[in-house]
Amino acid sequence: MKVLITYDSYFGNTEQVAKKINEVLASQMEVQIIKITDVHLEQLKDYDLVVFGSPTRGFKASEPTLLFVNSIPGGGLKGMKVAVFDTRIPAQDIKPAIFRFIVKRGGYAADKLADTLAKLGAELVVPAEPFYVKASEGPLKEGELEHASRWGQSLLEKII
Repeated sequence: MKVLITYDSYFGNTEQVAKKINEVLASQMEVQIIKITDVHLEQLKDYDLVVFGSPTRGFKASEPTLLFVNSIPGGGLKGMKVAVFDTRIPAQDIKPAIFRFIVKRGGYAADKLADTLAKLGAELVVPAEPFYVKASEGPLKEGELEHASRWGQSLLEKII
C-alpha cells in the first residue's frame, strides 16, 4: 500500500505531527511525505491513502491547503481513501470567554477539510483528528507526538 502525507505548517507544529505519523506508517508501508505546496493534483492517483494535515488559521485550513483542495474538480476524489488532521489551540485554553465562543462557533480546519474532501468523493477512513498546541505559534502540547503515533497506528489498523 502506498500512502501520501501532505501537510502545511507555519511554525513547525503540523510538520512535526506529519513526520510522527510518517514514522508509524513507514514501518509497514511505502510512504511519501510532501508539503502541500509541492504536491501536484495528478500525483494523488498514485496513492492508496492520502493524509491531509493543516494548521487551523482563521477557523479553517491554511491558504495553501485550501488552494490545493479547491483545485480538485468535483468528484475528483471518487473512491480515494483519505485521512485529515489539524493543529489547533483547544477552545478551553482560549481567554477571554468571548474569544472562546467565537472559536467554538467558527470551528477548526480538520472538520471542514474532511467535509470538503468527502463532497469531492473521498472516503474518510477515520474521523478528522485534532492535535493541540499551547499558543498560536506552538509548541505542541505535551503528549501530542505520542497522540500522533497512536493516530498513525489507528490508520494502519483501518487500511491494512
